[in-house]
Formats: sequence, C-alpha cells, structure tokens
Amino acid sequence: MTAKATTTATWEKDVLQAEGPVLVDFWAAWCGPCRMVSPVLDEIASENPDKITVVKVNVDENPDLAMKYQITSIPAMKVFHKGELKTSIIGAKPKFALEQDLAAYLG
Repeated sequence: MTAKATTTATWEKDVLQAEGPVLVDFWAAWCGPCRMVSPVLDEIASENPDKITVVKVNVDENPDLAMKYQITSIPAMKVFHKGELKTSIIGAKPKFALEQDLAAYLG
C-alpha cells in the first residue's frame, strides 16, 4: 500500500474529514531527502492500514497548502486527527525514528 496524493481540491475529504489519524508528507520531486523518506512512509502505511493513513502533498503543485501549514523545509510530515494538527516531524529520519515519533498513533 502506498501513500496516496492529495491536493487542495481533495484536502478537506482526505485529511480533515478522515476518520482516523492522517500523516501528511509535504514533499517535492527535486528533494533528495523526500525521496529517501517516501518508501519508509509507504512501509509504515502498509504495515498499519487500520491505524494511520498516509497521504502526500507535492508543495510545488499545492503551494497554498504549504503556505497554510507553514512548510518552510521539506520533507515535513504533519499528523492530523479529527481535523486538528497534532504532530509535526521535520526532516528525513530512519524508519525506527519515525515509528517512535508516531508511537501514539501506531500503538
């Protein structure tokens, strides 16, 4: 299971109205660390499909979302639950470190 792309048009439904927690990966095609963290997030998504949903936002294609959520450095991951921002994770990290950051949602 890979993370699905979300855009300004689908943000409300995909993220803010989602039933469980949603991890949003803000990324760009030119960003090396983003490409490193992407398969790790896909793994976390496929291993925890009933616990957390992972979606990706291309900041070049959706600058309004990047601006709204003050994305100044990528990769940036934000966890939303019931429409509220709960957690922010900045920078590429190894899988175990991301799982520790997400422990409250994966537990």
